[in-house]
Amino acid sequence: MPVRRVNWPRTIRIIRSIYPPIDLFEDISDPADWEALASAEAKFNPRIRDSIGDLSKVPVARRVTGTGASWVMAPFVHCSPLRPGRFSDGSFGLYYAGDSTEVAIAETIYHHARFMRSTNEAPGWTSQFRELIGSIDADLDDAAGQSDLLHPDDYQPSQIFGAERRMAGSNGIVWPSIRYPGGQCIAIFWPDVISIPTQGAHFSYHWNGAEVDFVKRLDTGEVMRVK
Repeated sequence: MPVRRVNWPRTIRIIRSIYPPIDLFEDISDPADWEALASAEAKFNPRIRDSIGDLSKVPVARRVTGTGASWVMAPFVHCSPLRPGRFSDGSFGLYYAGDSTEVAIAETIYHHARFMRSTNEAPGWTSQFRELIGSIDADLDDAAGQSDLLHPDDYQPSQIFGAERRMAGSNGIVWPSIRYPGGQCIAIFWPDVISIPTQGAHFSYHWNGAEVDFVKRLDTGEVMRVK
């Protein structure tokens, strides 16, 4: 697998707005102390462990802390086999992002539409999403041209590949977007590989009963048709 240096001054990740910052990750405490702090807080609030997630998924040396660190740590400690992705079966987390807002929206629209379709949701404006703006400068495995890893719907080969590359010490994977031709995507294996992002715009997706047909930018009110 070829390795490519990926240096993007701007990466875009789109997540649901319902997920709040996790105070533990935003604090200045040493990441090595997080388990002890979480255990102490859980004595007074048993639900604190659910909000923090599974810290054992990320080695101490690879954790990040400070303002905005929640947005990086969350996908790694809240992974689940119920939420698999292209390069993970859900047993470990990944930080997925695109090289533009358009790419990130197109990728999330696809998965959001699958969920809405499977649950037979009524038409209307649905969940709100927030844009996370970061950067990347790292050597990544380049999956361009690997057709078995880039199938539109069959993720089994790419999930196996992702697990193997993570075990081999890879930083992550870069590949051409399947949902937005001309765009690029990344899947990062560890929090310390990606920069801590800042929050950008907020969006809402419109579901017409069969597909997502409009995206509204909430701060400006601009409504964009999905092509």
